[in-house]
Amino acid sequence: MPQSKHRLELEEISVQLRQDVIKMLLASGSGHSASSLGLADIFSALYFSILNVDPKKSNDPDRDRLILSNGHACPILYAALIKKGFIQKSYLKTLRRLDAPLQGHPHINTDIGIDFSSGPLGQGLSLACGMALSGKLDKKSYRTYCITGDGELQEGAIWESAMFAPNHNLQNLTWIIDRNNIQIDGYTEQVMPVEPLRDKLEAFNWHVIEINGHNMDEIISACNMAKSIYERPTAIIVHTIPGKGVPEMEYKFEWHGKAPSKEVARKALKSLRTLEGQIESDYD
Repeated sequence: MPQSKHRLELEEISVQLRQDVIKMLLASGSGHSASSLGLADIFSALYFSILNVDPKKSNDPDRDRLILSNGHACPILYAALIKKGFIQKSYLKTLRRLDAPLQGHPHINTDIGIDFSSGPLGQGLSLACGMALSGKLDKKSYRTYCITGDGELQEGAIWESAMFAPNHNLQNLTWIIDRNNIQIDGYTEQVMPVEPLRDKLEAFNWHVIEINGHNMDEIISACNMAKSIYERPTAIIVHTIPGKGVPEMEYKFEWHGKAPSKEVARKALKSLRTLEGQIESDYD
């Protein structure tokens, strides 16, 4: 089946976001590679197809909200905000520098499209529940999205929020779980298993969708389906490859919190440029 032009554009944006992530991490000399690269397709779909956000109206009270609870993956958030026009391109190489807006974890600044501060894992879903409940009480049309890691599900606060959302019928909340199977000290199922994840969430009365987090059609379809569920919140389990697009990093938990060297970055950017060419060739 031929790709649609819209899907092609989103896939090309994903490649560009990954390239910018590598450049940011190389410039800072520290940061989190694996999850940032693995989430690129999700952020491409969200910011360029799903979210109702506009850099010219960054404080619009009716804008959609996005919470990146696993804030260490912020390079991909910053790359998307730069691409979308919220942040100047010149800031790309200021990641983690003192007094620069692109800190090692997101710091709230609605002028540049960041609606939250995150750092301690397990807290973002609570914040998202509050935003969603506020929107519901105020009869606002905006939707709240929360992205969490899967290792983060080992935090107790996550499950308090997981009970809270269905109890308050937060149908305007979409929870996106990055199921990349790694965390800083190993593979999630070896450190502390989270499976059977889908069964747990459904037992808490979430509407659950499970998808390939690198398939653009599935990502968009799942996010749109979540909007049609009115009786409860929706959780989307997105299966992703940590380090996606960079063969040296893919599937390896060692890249959870490590930045590339100049040589690795050079190889990564070459690999990503080749990938972008393959996308174009397939479409042609």
